Amino acid sequence: MLRGAINRNKNEIQSHLDMVSLRDIPPGTCARLLEVGGEADFRRRLMELGFLPGTLVRLVRRVNVGDLVELEVRGCHVSLRRAEAEQLFVERQGA
Repeated sequence: MLRGAINRNKNEIQSHLDMVSLRDIPPGTCARLLEVGGEADFRRRLMELGFLPGTLVRLVRRVNVGDLVELEVRGCHVSLRRAEAEQLFVERQGA
């Protein structure tokens, strides 16, 4: 029982070490969403759009107009401001 708790804690610590802001990954990269930060209304809206912890997200491209990033989540394309994307923390796939 204690061994299982220790292994879970090790996995949690490793996930936090691998965590980066979605804004910081290169275009074309797939990542697993670990945490949605920001204000409660912002978090709720993103979760309504499918941005849930454990979901795969792909940064499609960066758009200079409006300082936007285009993301693909659950087969849908969503654009967020870079400052908003900075509030999403992910783990790169294959990391």
